[in-house]
Amino acid sequence: MAPQIDTVAINTIRALAADVVRKANSGHPGAPMGCAPMAHALFSKFMKYNPKNPKWATRDRFVLSNGHGCALHYVMLHLAGYNVTIDDLKTFRQLDSVCPGHPENFMTEGIEVTTGPLGQGISNAVGLAIAEAHLAATFNRDGFPIIDNHTYVIMGDGCLQEGVAAEAVSLAGHLKLGKLIALYDDNHIQIDGDTNLGFTEDVIMRFESYGWHTLILEDGDNDFEGLVKAIEEAKKVTEKPTLIKIRTTIGYGSKNEGTEKVHGAPLSAEDIAQVKSKFGFNPEESFAVAAEVTDLYSKIGENGAQQNLEWDSLFEKYASQYPELASEFKRRLAGELPQQLQEALPRYTPSDPAVATRKLSETLLNKVADILPELIGGSADLTGSNLTRWKSAVDFQHESTGLGNYGGRYIRFGVREHGMAAICNGITAYGGFIPFGSTFLNFISYAVGATRLSALSHFRVVYIMTHDSIGLGEDGPTHQPVETLAHLRATPNTLVLRPADGNEVSGAYLAAFQNSTRPSVLALTRQNLPHLEGSSIENTLKGAYPLKQIEKADLILVATGSEVSICVEASEKLAEQGVIASVVSMPSMELFDEQELAYKKTVFPDGVPVISAEAMTTFGWQKYAHASVGLTTFGASAPCEELYKKFGITPTDIANKGIQVVEYYKSQSVPVLVGKPF
Repeated sequence: MAPQIDTVAINTIRALAADVVRKANSGHPGAPMGCAPMAHALFSKFMKYNPKNPKWATRDRFVLSNGHGCALHYVMLHLAGYNVTIDDLKTFRQLDSVCPGHPENFMTEGIEVTTGPLGQGISNAVGLAIAEAHLAATFNRDGFPIIDNHTYVIMGDGCLQEGVAAEAVSLAGHLKLGKLIALYDDNHIQIDGDTNLGFTEDVIMRFESYGWHTLILEDGDNDFEGLVKAIEEAKKVTEKPTLIKIRTTIGYGSKNEGTEKVHGAPLSAEDIAQVKSKFGFNPEESFAVAAEVTDLYSKIGENGAQQNLEWDSLFEKYASQYPELASEFKRRLAGELPQQLQEALPRYTPSDPAVATRKLSETLLNKVADILPELIGGSADLTGSNLTRWKSAVDFQHESTGLGNYGGRYIRFGVREHGMAAICNGITAYGGFIPFGSTFLNFISYAVGATRLSALSHFRVVYIMTHDSIGLGEDGPTHQPVETLAHLRATPNTLVLRPADGNEVSGAYLAAFQNSTRPSVLALTRQNLPHLEGSSIENTLKGAYPLKQIEKADLILVATGSEVSICVEASEKLAEQGVIASVVSMPSMELFDEQELAYKKTVFPDGVPVISAEAMTTFGWQKYAHASVGLTTFGASAPCEELYKKFGITPTDIANKGIQVVEYYKSQSVPVLVGKPF
């Protein structure tokens, strides 16, 4: 049995959650009512937090992975003293509310990660735990536990059914992330009904096979003492993450408790009244919090503030004894880039040998990795192809494996593209990191559920994607990205960069590092590319620029990546036929769109027809070009050179297209594309 004050607090959480969803006439009351004991136990007995300083570096992190139950999270933030008022709870799911329909990290103080797409939250939590382990290994010294926190997760059946969770928790077990504790709300209900319709696996056996410590609580509705003991036991296990399977009743207290009817629809007014009566509350009152519950959480908040003050004092002593470490710690948490970073970026001239941009990426990583210690990440089992491991890299591994240590920064993600991206989101959310994940460009398609959340969450994650077109050759259409960049470019707040040579690779990385509120995707070639006359880091940051300024061009050829050098050759063929073609390199549509209109007009002046060339779909180029060279089908399996001939992406093909376009517009007005007033 729970002490009376805990029982009152738990039932207050249940009643408030029901009121919140009923007021909005939208939402999910069942999970909050069933999970109320878990949330109360965490926020009142275990979690270290200061609601007046929600970004305290070593706070415990809480993730509600089953984000549809976010009424629970908002109620807890309100009770705990965060900047979520009763009036805010009354605006749940309304326009511009700090209590949106699912938890969003950029909307609400105290929300660590954006959840809702199931499986993402628990996967983010793995990233949060990795970040804690690495920062602790990097900055802590004897007597100075500057970083020392747990990551707590509440998740449901839906999270466990999503594949991304399996990817992430498998890696968490391998990495022995002992400060990760997940509370599994085993309520047996999902939207279609009982989970026995399609989910009958033994979750405990699965997690034990992953290398997790597991516990079971049979009565999560009433055995509060058992719940507290289970979390205490979980905290004692330091070399394994812990899963606590907690049997609960969805919509506990409702007439429809234990059924799918309380999953995704508000309780009726009559049902809420009987719930409150059952709990000993006034059924006529809404959004009511007893003084004793307010006092309880007020004292918890005061305790957290005191812990924060003690940490501040500890950090002052740490800074006195380890000034360089303290300075670096503060720089990283502030998100400031090292001053010497830009100077370290490689620069190239046309006399340098042709090199694949994936290889140029490797060269850059070797130049900047030691200057940029916040850079952490790895490849989805393609390190030798992605070329993402720098020479001084140490693997992030538990020391017991003999493969590395928690101070290492290279993560072996395994063949887990989706999990990799979701974990990177969690690492970013922790603060003090620039994480990266890498695979073939085509296989970012496996990860877009998480890359979309990188963009939505304003997270700086760098996606290093190699083998970026049909140019990868013989592996064929299963591996050749065609629609991939169009998909990524269509995703808001995503920076897509496809560099054409070494200077543009350096510029692309600089843009990715500087853009602290959005993810970047770097699309890199397998095949060698020449270094271009007129390219530069500075020009790359503009998104698009003429390699050579031509005042009265007959035609503009615009391309990205490997097709820029092809367009240079095409312009030379056109010149032989009396057609003057300007060549524009466009490493990033997004960066170009953000330039002033006057600059854009210098790149694409009115009255000059434009042809785009990219060895993937032509979709999306209509915004910048009057005609396009590219693909409208999937690729094929053959050597690179043969594929470019088959799909008509050669200097001769582009030159011939140029002749046709110039001839066509001799008798037609050239439509304005850039800067049109609609």
